[in-house]
Amino acid sequence: MDESGGSGQPRSGTDEATERHGEQRTSSAPAAGATRSGPERPEHPTGPTPPTAAPGTSEAAPSPDRPHDPTDSARGAATHSDPSTGAEDGAEVPGASPDQAEAPAGSGSPDEAGPSAQDAPHGPSDGAHPHPEPEHPRTLAHSGTGTGKAQPPRRGREPGGGLLMGRPFGVPVYVAPSWFLVAALITWVFGGQLDRVLPELGALRYLVSLFFAVAFYASVLVHELAHTVAALRFKLPVRRIQLQFFGGVSEIEKEAETPGREFVLSFVGPLLSLVLSGLFYLAMLAVEPGTVPGVLLAGLMISNLIVAAFNLLPGLPLDGGRMLRAVVWKITGRPMSGTIAAAWVGRALAVSVLIGLPLLTQSGALGATQDHVGGMDTVTDALLAAILAAIIWTGAGNSLRMARLREHLPELRARSLTRRAVPVETSTPLSEALRRANEAGARALVVVDADGEPLSLVREAAIVGVPEHRRPWVAVSGLAQDLTDGMRVSAELAGEALLDTLRATPATEYLVVEDSGEIYGVLSAADVERAFVKAMARPS
Repeated sequence: MDESGGSGQPRSGTDEATERHGEQRTSSAPAAGATRSGPERPEHPTGPTPPTAAPGTSEAAPSPDRPHDPTDSARGAATHSDPSTGAEDGAEVPGASPDQAEAPAGSGSPDEAGPSAQDAPHGPSDGAHPHPEPEHPRTLAHSGTGTGKAQPPRRGREPGGGLLMGRPFGVPVYVAPSWFLVAALITWVFGGQLDRVLPELGALRYLVSLFFAVAFYASVLVHELAHTVAALRFKLPVRRIQLQFFGGVSEIEKEAETPGREFVLSFVGPLLSLVLSGLFYLAMLAVEPGTVPGVLLAGLMISNLIVAAFNLLPGLPLDGGRMLRAVVWKITGRPMSGTIAAAWVGRALAVSVLIGLPLLTQSGALGATQDHVGGMDTVTDALLAAILAAIIWTGAGNSLRMARLREHLPELRARSLTRRAVPVETSTPLSEALRRANEAGARALVVVDADGEPLSLVREAAIVGVPEHRRPWVAVSGLAQDLTDGMRVSAELAGEALLDTLRATPATEYLVVEDSGEIYGVLSAADVERAFVKAMARPS
């Protein structure tokens, strides 16, 4: 099946939206004016998955096998999975480490606060580039609320997700803890079947059943590797493969660029399962019926056939749903139309499974005779149907949410979200730096050397943690975070590229520069997250 898909910190006060002021452009040399002005303002990887959270929203729950990474929300992440597993639409808002501290508002003095960003003059010396400002601007000295204690930055999370089994084609394969539960269940159920077919095995039947469980999930791994190889062939990065309770998930981090590739990417999994089923059938013909090898091969043939048939059902999050999505996408020219159609078919399938599976079992249509259908079997069938229906329904809903995420992702643009900044030298007192920033209508400070080259960014969280009466004696260099290569962001970045860049280097602030290297301003990860949440709140 397929599914796809940061957060940050400081931002002053309750600023949310941005409006345009006259654009400013100045050199990066330390001066009283703003360095430059320039702000403006996130959809899945390719399909559904067990509930994943969308950044800044409560619509999807984080996957139980993977810790939440705030930066994944806004990235797309397609996933392909086998029977009844959902793929993960991994999209998350650009996340950053909470280096931001919160301090009581109103900590600045009148002489330091100066005019607000709204009223700040924009004379000729301010340059000529519009730097959008928040609707409810607050001065840099007044930003923040809370205790004033800064938290250390969080490091980006590794994929993880269970026991690492290997890295075929360079993609990590994990076995989730839930797999051991289903392996025990398969061993118990298949052992009961073996007791009727091969009673002479005795207790050894459970060892044979365990071998069947492992071989079955090896077949599931081949199914997922088919998706992975196709994705890599199409230059789509694959984050990981995970084997879990109801199958497997291939987490593909980008969506296919064309409906044709989407169709192929989805079809190769069920196709490989059909091929495996055929191979097991041919092998079964070569062994004697009623023997351990014959029973194992028959079981693997049937199970792979079921995996292929189930995944070809035309509803998200199943592979057949991704194929239906590709067909509708090709006909209408809109990926969103394909997602909506396949998701609603998926929900209809969920209801059909919930009601139809127990009825088919009771009627004997699935091979069970009335003599073998008892009270416990009825409860088991109903429970299995409920679990499958819940997975399909949830995966379809996740696909819709991730599709909406992809639609709004291009609205995130570094240029429109950037805060105007002023350059200050390392020895500049904090009170003087804040005065310059407020006079220029800026909301960020960039520490530069004598040649005007940026060295570090003054952390907003650190500013609000300094008492007002101490600011004249505190140099800005003591409150700054040194710039690394990953903290320099191009003003032209937007959408998924922007989120990928922020995710690669988690931080609370980033220096935004023009292609020429000239300073454009400072981007706060909290501003990106806030803009993402606002975009997601708007109807598609």
